Amino acid sequence: MDIEEVRAYLAKENGLATVSTTQADGRVLSSVANCGVIDHPITGAPCVALVSAGGAARLGHVRRGSQVTIAIRRDWTWRSVTGPADLIGPDDLPDGIDAEALRLLLREVFQAASGTHDDFDEYDRVMADEGRVAVFVAPERILGNY
Repeated sequence: MDIEEVRAYLAKENGLATVSTTQADGRVLSSVANCGVIDHPITGAPCVALVSAGGAARLGHVRRGSQVTIAIRRDWTWRSVTGPADLIGPDDLPDGIDAEALRLLLREVFQAASGTHDDFDEYDRVMADEGRVAVFVAPERILGNY
């Protein structure tokens, strides 16, 4: 199983998946987000990506070094991707990514995660107001059943 199979699997429905990180005390925090597969804007490697609220606890976990697991279920089958994550957002801008590149990147991740919007200017405004962050999970381990 590889990342291209995960891309096709996510696209079968709406990209909805469970996102899990490890808290400082070792407990797992899980939530639900729309995810898609796109190429990492710095490395070019395909990653599972999502747009996260700027105040989401998962961001602090990733900054602390938590790996991320994305678990996807469709009917009675599942896939999971686990690996380290990179954050690109207002407080996490790597060299070469400015505010305009971030605006376009958030759109790209949203669309890869099956998102559609009638007014992308409004989408951009909300993403900026909420301090949204793009999360890129490198696929170190991919598991699943058929």
